[in-house]
Amino acid sequence: MRCIAVLTMAVGLVAGATELTAQTLSADKIREITAGVDKAAVLANEAESRHWPSHGLDYAETRFSKLDGITTENVGELGLAWSHGLNSRRGVEATPIVVDGVMFVTASWSIVHALDARSGEALWVYDPKVPRDYAYKGCCDVVNRGVALHRGKVFVGTYDGRLVAIDAATGEPIWEQDTVIDRAKSYTITGAPRIYNGKVIIGNGGAEFGVRGYITAYDAETGAQIWRWFSVPGDPAKPFEDISMARAAATWDPSAKYWEAGGGGTMWDSMAFDPELNLMYVGTGNGSPWNRHMRSPGGGDNLYLASIVALNPDTGAYVWHYQQTPGDSWDYTSAQHIILAELPIDGRTRKVLLHAPKNGFFYVIDRTNGEFLSAEPFVEVTWAEGYDANGRPIEAPGARAKDKAWETIPSAFGAHNWHPMSFNPQTGLVYIPAQGVPLTQQHDPDFKLDTHLPGRPHSNLGWNLGHMLNTVAPKAKPFGHLLAWDPVKQEEAWRQEYVSPWNGGTLTTAGNLVFQGTADGRFIAYDAGSGATLWQTPVGSGVVAAPATYEVDGRQYVSVAVGWGGVYGMLERATERVGPGRIYTFAVGAKAPMPATVTNTRTTLVAGVTYDPEHVTEGAGLYVSNCLFCHGVPGINNGGNIPNLAYSEAGILTNAAAIVFSDALKERGMPNFADKLSEDELTRIIAFIQGTADAVRP
Repeated sequence: MRCIAVLTMAVGLVAGATELTAQTLSADKIREITAGVDKAAVLANEAESRHWPSHGLDYAETRFSKLDGITTENVGELGLAWSHGLNSRRGVEATPIVVDGVMFVTASWSIVHALDARSGEALWVYDPKVPRDYAYKGCCDVVNRGVALHRGKVFVGTYDGRLVAIDAATGEPIWEQDTVIDRAKSYTITGAPRIYNGKVIIGNGGAEFGVRGYITAYDAETGAQIWRWFSVPGDPAKPFEDISMARAAATWDPSAKYWEAGGGGTMWDSMAFDPELNLMYVGTGNGSPWNRHMRSPGGGDNLYLASIVALNPDTGAYVWHYQQTPGDSWDYTSAQHIILAELPIDGRTRKVLLHAPKNGFFYVIDRTNGEFLSAEPFVEVTWAEGYDANGRPIEAPGARAKDKAWETIPSAFGAHNWHPMSFNPQTGLVYIPAQGVPLTQQHDPDFKLDTHLPGRPHSNLGWNLGHMLNTVAPKAKPFGHLLAWDPVKQEEAWRQEYVSPWNGGTLTTAGNLVFQGTADGRFIAYDAGSGATLWQTPVGSGVVAAPATYEVDGRQYVSVAVGWGGVYGMLERATERVGPGRIYTFAVGAKAPMPATVTNTRTTLVAGVTYDPEHVTEGAGLYVSNCLFCHGVPGINNGGNIPNLAYSEAGILTNAAAIVFSDALKERGMPNFADKLSEDELTRIIAFIQGTADAVRP
């Protein structure tokens, strides 16, 4: 692993650099700036929000900036200050970290870019050299949500499960830790690390593949492991790690040997920290397999799946939990963005935790002790009718049916996924990227752990769901909207409708603004109180990341990383602009030209490939178990950031063996199927692709 030190960059790669006069930041200057970033600095920044020193801006993860240089009055004068290419054609999900004019942002494959935030000029690039054939070991694109910064070091979790400390001044690696406890399993890291009390804290992903969830703290200076907390129990024949695991084991049925499938509960994204209470909060993931009938056939809540858990950040000791989806069977992770706030509840101010996870309910929880305060649906919900006074869901009849397909609303894509929401204490509103992606689930009585079963999504690539998907067509329609939600009244204040799900995270400011990027390739500013559209501009592709704002030399900037992707973005698109990945930075009065964009060229359905119609049905099952979650349903559209194969050239299909049974496309993340498929099976997959293209052709 080597850092590429880049102290100058061709002007053509940085739009608008000629109108800026700032000198390139030297390594000594970067070292001086970043050396003082620590807990005290993050807390001090809360007064004015001049910098963006932590993933969610502050420890409470509010994404509310107190800067008011850009307001409802002048936001219409925003223009491009600069843009910088990230050399990426996969998903870009990172929120930039910016301190005193130095920016750190990640692109796909966990590559870190250091930039001059005044001009967009490259300072250095660090590539952790994630093996490209590791791509299929993650569910949801080769993404990364950003870095952490502490006392002169930049910390990044790599897609293949390493945690690396980098010299903020030079981009050279300082230390590295392998966070993966079992390299035979498909563990990943896609989330941004957090720094609490001098410890770098990171969780892992992989619940779809059959892993056990855990979160780990490392010493920021040395990389030494300080503590690790597991979210689900291991083999009950072995000693439990702590009392929280012993309590959890009582909520699992051991008859199915749940520990062999890991149990799930991966903590792959959300965290928040209350320094006064000295508590950190983390959201846990779905079960492994998804289907509780398979992992815990006797029932049970299966702690601590789909929960918010409070831990001591110094020791990792469990303090309390609140489980949002007991006995999760629908991939209702609780790993979505957590926000801390103080709100008037029933006549008194409460320290609360705000959460809008996948399952469609908005929660207000007392963060001092985990007491349930309220939960109301913020989208349509069919799996539960509401919550009782004890904070337990009242499940709808049939939600766990074993004898029929169930249209789960929200689906496994979530009513709100990882895309960060924000909270503005001036308006009292939370701004949520809400959505719906239709899906039906059905109990799979033939499920076997780590077994290739045609018709079961990606079962030949290690997925373990215990469900079949879309065996009957869902009736719901996809949607996406920006939702302004009042957490005290527990009701909608306003919304802005979009053409597609999977829109970007939000930022809100003291200038009474909300910023969000959209799936159809726009970056928009709204009035935070009314929802009125005040300004918008096209950008190079669909946006999934959340923006950041900061001040340099007395001028406020807003930056957003653009690059379409993620689990939905691999399959679908809402704009024909396809990137490449780029960070755009805007300021009032700036007039840099917008960079050129790339347009999707896959516009014609494949034709002319010879196939046996008798092979199509069998090929469909093989396609689902090997190809579906990357390449999508053939012909339904021309693909997301990965091509839809029904829009291939005929030569791609006729010569598929040369691609599928080799490393020809390894650098793009395409696995080698030589040990996974036979030539006869590939022939049937090709028949399904061409047959489907012929069936949908106008």
